[in-house]
Amino acid sequence: MNEIVNRIAQSGLVTIDLAEYFPKPEEIRVLDIKDYLFQGLILREKEYRQALQQKDWSEFQDRYAGIICSTDAIIPLWAYMLPVHYLQPIARKIYYGNDEAVRLQAAIDRIYALPVENYRAQRVLVRGCGDEPIPPQLYIAITEKLRPYVKSLMYGEACSHIPIYKQKDT
Repeated sequence: MNEIVNRIAQSGLVTIDLAEYFPKPEEIRVLDIKDYLFQGLILREKEYRQALQQKDWSEFQDRYAGIICSTDAIIPLWAYMLPVHYLQPIARKIYYGNDEAVRLQAAIDRIYALPVENYRAQRVLVRGCGDEPIPPQLYIAITEKLRPYVKSLMYGEACSHIPIYKQKDT
């Protein structure tokens, strides 16, 4: 009797699912400067400073923070800097942007922080299908990060993949 062999399981492929690099929605908080504008249009420095000083920042503890202004008000650039003073000691990381922008940038940062030793001389497959759409920026980041170290880099699924890079034998 011939035994059925799962060649995919024995292939030694290291699979990466880029969706795993996104922070969970509960890990993100956004500070909207519009909430501190006089009549929704004007930033008054003294009141803005006082409001930030009195704010309970605990909701940002160990979370990814975004800073935005969701209205068309003219905001001086220093007004984006001031909340960082309060956020930096407690937030995991601070970005400019809404939830989606923070989510994307945090995922890119996580990819660039990957320890390459786990992938050195490995055959790596970056999953191409999943429940969640993955923006091109993540595919670019993972390719840039791993290409110098891997034996081969592929896109897709183990049963049908597209080769991206293969190290030449020297």
